Amino acid sequence: MCDETTTQAHEAALARRGLTRREFAAIGTVAALAGCARTTAGEAQGDDLRERMVRVTTQDGIADAFFVHPAKGAHPGIVMWPDIGGLRDAKKIMARRLASSGFAVLVVNQYYRSQPAPVLESFAQFMEPEGRAKVMGFRELLTPDAVTRDAKAFVTFLDGEDAVDTARKIGSNGYCMGGPFTIRTAAAMPDRVGAAASFHGAGLVVDEPDSPHKLLAKTNAAFLIAIGRNDDEAAPDDKDGLRKAADAAGKDAEIEVYAADHGWCVPDVPTWDPSEADRAWDRMLALYAKL
Repeated sequence: MCDETTTQAHEAALARRGLTRREFAAIGTVAALAGCARTTAGEAQGDDLRERMVRVTTQDGIADAFFVHPAKGAHPGIVMWPDIGGLRDAKKIMARRLASSGFAVLVVNQYYRSQPAPVLESFAQFMEPEGRAKVMGFRELLTPDAVTRDAKAFVTFLDGEDAVDTARKIGSNGYCMGGPFTIRTAAAMPDRVGAAASFHGAGLVVDEPDSPHKLLAKTNAAFLIAIGRNDDEAAPDDKDGLRKAADAAGKDAEIEVYAADHGWCVPDVPTWDPSEADRAWDRMLALYAKL
C-alpha cells in the first residue's frame, strides 16, 4: 500500500513508542534487527548456515541477490520479494531465520535495473522524502511483465544450486509491493512453484486483466494471504475478491486479516508487531511444510 494511510499508521506507531522520525532513523534499525535476530528452539545458527551475495542473469540484465541456506543437504528453494525498502539488512536477517528452518532462500534486489542493493539502508530512509522519491522512481520499472521475467530467472537460479532440492517444490514470499509478486512467481513457473505467501501485499485485487487475483487459476500453488487491518479498512472487498477467485480456481488459500497494520511483519518498519509477525511466520512455515 505505502500511501497516505500507511504514512499515518507509521506516524501513529512512532507516537505510541514515543519516537520522532529522526529518532527512529537513528535507533530503529539496530533495535529492530536485534528483535528479528532472535531464533526459536531448534533453529540453526552461526556455522550451520552458508550465505553469499549472488548474481542472477535475467532477460533484462544481472540481478544481485542474497542467498542463504543450511550448510548441509538440499532443501526447498524460496524466492523472497522484499517490501518497497528493498534488499537490506532486515531482509537478510529474515532470510537467515527462514533458512534456519530448512530452506534455501534467495532474497532478490527487485531494483537491480536501477541500482545494486542496498538501495536504502533501512526502512527509515524510505520515510524521508528523498528516499521515497528514489524508490518510487525505481518502482515504475517493475511492470507485471518485468516481474514475471524476473521470477522465471530467480526460480531457474535456485534449481541450479546444489543446496536446493529439485525434487521438492519451490516457495515464494513477499511483503508490501512484493506480495503480488509471489502470485506472479507462482503463475510464471506453475510446474515448480508450490506455495506463495503474501504479507500486507499491495495491489492484489485490481481492475486489470492480469490482476494477481485473476492469476490464481494459472498456478499449481497453495497460498497464504495475510492482510493488514488498515489495508482491509481501505479496501474491504479485496479479501472477498481473493476468496472468490481462489475458490473458483480450486486453490488452497488461507486468507486472513491480521490485528496489525500494514508493514507489521518487517522488523525495521514502525508498525512491526512481534506477536502478529510471529503468528504470520508460523503460518508461512505450515504452508511451506507442503513443498
